[in-house]
This record gives sequence, structure tokens and C-alpha cells, in this order.
Amino acid sequence: MKSTREKILQTLLNHPMATINDLAEAVQINPISVRHHLTSLQLDGLVKAEEERHGVGRPRLVYSLTEQGQEKFPSRYLQLTDRLLTQLKQALPEPQFNEIFPQMAKQLAAEKADQTKRMSFEKKLDFLKNILEEQGFSIEWEKTGDDYRINEIACPFYHIGQSHPEVCTMDQTLISSILSIPIEKIQCVLDGDHHCSYLISKQKAVEG
Repeated sequence: MKSTREKILQTLLNHPMATINDLAEAVQINPISVRHHLTSLQLDGLVKAEEERHGVGRPRLVYSLTEQGQEKFPSRYLQLTDRLLTQLKQALPEPQFNEIFPQMAKQLAAEKADQTKRMSFEKKLDFLKNILEEQGFSIEWEKTGDDYRINEIACPFYHIGQSHPEVCTMDQTLISSILSIPIEKIQCVLDGDHHCSYLISKQKAVEG
């Protein structure tokens, strides 16, 4: 059963720019309770308020989800992304479609090139960790003997990757481009492994 907080978020997803009275009617609680929940949701960064003029008199406050709040409902974005990629796959020649994701990664890496060119290899790994986390990944890196290993604990492409495994080339290309060396994928979550892992030999790390 959904909590009142979840009901408010769901209502704002379907009816953005709602007033407190709109929400009170939809969720079937009194406006004072709605206001209390909205204050909490605003503090959490999930809801934002804007003033809206409606005829004569003071503007009223209307509420909608922030980008962070919209991310609480990923299924809609997953469906849209899946449909877009399916359409692109049908419309483009296979080599051209397959190049989209590596090209996006290379562009992102190029934007960061000035920040990384004087970094040590391990500093680059830390920098890469932050970049990937900004993209929705959760990663860890470790040194194992003479090699380095990068583990993706969480991947934002997991669900899309099941239908469109081509997206997996994006993070691999980004890692390779930031580190300026080729890397080897030794585990893949789409193959049934717990997470995706990449291996970098000590010699390649030194060269990078």
C-alpha cells in the first residue's frame, strides 16, 4: 500500500502544477497535512513550488516534481528510451547505430581531457569514479597484484542493456578514453555475473 508521501509524488507525476487543494482532493487528506508533506518533499529535493497568477489577486503556489523527483519513476523513462533505441536501430545501418554510444563516451572524455592530462593513473581512476557516478553508475576500483580492476556495482543501463546491449559500449569506451589505454571486460552483468568488471594490466597502466 502506498504511503501518503508516495501518493502525492504519483499525483504530481500525472498532474504537474497542482495546488495544495488539488493534492488534498486527489490524496483525500486535509490541506494542512498536504502542506506538511510538501514541505518535507521540498527539503528532500523531490518537489518544487512556483507562483502562478490566476485572475485578480495574489498568485497561488503550484507544485511539481523536480528532476530528482521524476527519477523516482524510472519505468516511464525506460519505456521511452527502449522505444527510441528500437526506432533508431530500425532506421540506421547497424554500424552507424553501434557507433552512437562509443561516440557519446568519446565526446564526454574529450570534454574532460584538460582536467586529466596531468593526473597520475590512480588519480585518473578516482576522477573516472566521480564521472561515472554522475552518469548514474556506482563503481569501485582496486589494485590486485600487478593489475587494476574496476567493478561497476550498479549500472543505470542494466534494464535497457537487456534489449539493447550496444549501450554497454558507452561505459567501456569512457573508461578506456579517460585512462587513455585499452581495457579488458572480464565480467558482465548481462551474462549473469554479479556486476561488470574491467581489468587493466600493470604494464598498460604504466603506459597510460
